[in-house]
Amino acid sequence: MRVELHDHDPAWAEQFADLAAGLRAALGPTVLRLHHIGSTSVPGLAAKPIIDLQLTVATFERFDHWRPAIEALGYSWDTDNDDRRKRFFALRSPRRANLHVRRFGCQSQALALLLRDYLRAEPSARGRYEATKRALAQRDWDSIDDYANAKGDTIWTLIREADVWSWGSGWFDPPSDA
Repeated sequence: MRVELHDHDPAWAEQFADLAAGLRAALGPTVLRLHHIGSTSVPGLAAKPIIDLQLTVATFERFDHWRPAIEALGYSWDTDNDDRRKRFFALRSPRRANLHVRRFGCQSQALALLLRDYLRAEPSARGRYEATKRALAQRDWDSIDDYANAKGDTIWTLIREADVWSWGSGWFDPPSDA
């Protein structure tokens, strides 16, 4: 399979806002924070046209209580990602979106936001990441996970840079986007 990248589309922010509003209405106080993450959240960065949302919750203890509310919105739960760090849902119709449900304070919750904000702030980092993505998109992949894993070295390099950047920029784990 080939990965199809699109130039950044400002409508992705509006799509996130619509999806976030539905989740907030369905989940109420379960939502501690809700962020637009991933490449579609970074203006100027090419991306697969799939909106990534990060829903931050206090605990997974009540997962069985709020999971049906998410599924009622059309998301399907991916049981392969049922671990201590996150729960993962995918929405395929009418829009394409990935919902990453993470516990507040876990490393993956903060790193997704740190990387996003670093790429928004640093054009050279954004350019290097896009160059990697475009080069990898030219290859044939057995699965989308193989493509994602191939970006790993670049992403970890960017996260290390973002960590240094965070100290100088005063970055902190931001409140919700929506």
